[in-house]
Amino acid sequence: METNNLYERDFYAWIMHNVKLLKFGKLSEINTDILIDELESMAKRDKRELISHLIILLAHLLKWQLQLKTFSEIYRNFHRTSWNNTIAEQRMQIIEQLEMSPSLKAYLSEALEKAYPKAVQLAHKETKLSKESFPTNCPYSLEQILDDDFYPSI
Repeated sequence: METNNLYERDFYAWIMHNVKLLKFGKLSEINTDILIDELESMAKRDKRELISHLIILLAHLLKWQLQLKTFSEIYRNFHRTSWNNTIAEQRMQIIEQLEMSPSLKAYLSEALEKAYPKAVQLAHKETKLSKESFPTNCPYSLEQILDDDFYPSI
């Protein structure tokens, strides 16, 4: 019961306590129900994080493709630089996450399917372009999305 109380009071301390129990083989002292819930939550969090990075990346690729052509040259260069930085950052975050958890690569197609409609919604909100301006399905392959040299033509 002390461990459950610690879990509610200080999550970090609870983690470190359970690490110590595992290291010393005191498995009977671990509340496995809570530990299982936390491990499952961690896996879900990683999937949500991957989707979140894809949403931002895809929204910026869509804005690059659909909105840049409407800007004057000066305004276009300003946005191209800003969006380029965001696109590069999101790609780095995704690649790093996939390097740390290679098994998430098997989830990429599903994550893309979940992320694309939300990316369209975000890009629509930010650009004020009609929703019909955006392709119904993602126009980019996973290879393009993760390729540092890929930027949609305008």
